[in-house]
Amino acid sequence: MLLRLYRENTSIKDVTKAVNILKDGGIIIYPTDTVYAMGCDALNVRAVEKICKIKGINPQKSNLSIICPDLSNISEYAKVNNTVFKLMKRNLPGPFTFILTATTSLPKIYKNRKEVGIRVPDNAITLKLVSELGNPILTASVRQKDDFMEYCTDPELIHEEYGDTVDLVVDGGYGGLEPSTIVDCTGDEIVILRQGKGALFE
Repeated sequence: MLLRLYRENTSIKDVTKAVNILKDGGIIIYPTDTVYAMGCDALNVRAVEKICKIKGINPQKSNLSIICPDLSNISEYAKVNNTVFKLMKRNLPGPFTFILTATTSLPKIYKNRKEVGIRVPDNAITLKLVSELGNPILTASVRQKDDFMEYCTDPELIHEEYGDTVDLVVDGGYGGLEPSTIVDCTGDEIVILRQGKGALFE
């Protein structure tokens, strides 16, 4: 199913359709402030496992990332000190993934590497979905390294490719190609693992 959502004046009725799919353990594709992403209720282990299978992700070898609506409840899912919290506050919402040490609130599937990526995208559709869900959303970019541009930015083409694989594709307009900047905050020093969209304001 393809569902059109607007960044401004988003229909609550349409948002509820997408959120109900997430609550039922479904998989959706949705826009972020970087690229289109595949997501599910991050606390639903079966849904997380399904995305890992679709994406070919081994959670024991790859960091999993979640989207939160804001910084208010990040400490529920990740350990964050004052320095890192201030850094995140200066840069979020924005196109960054902060790698932090996971807490015991996340399902065991996240703790194989004991780390979790935290995102608060600067995208009204994404933030509305995660706010209405009430849980974080697992996020994994749709784009593969060998994908051509139009396929991974055009929601209608994404729907043609994934319509039979996921439960819903949210059409939020054309997406981007540049991924988020990944910032590792698990060590003594803050390290940029991947420079993507956006310059980190330190």
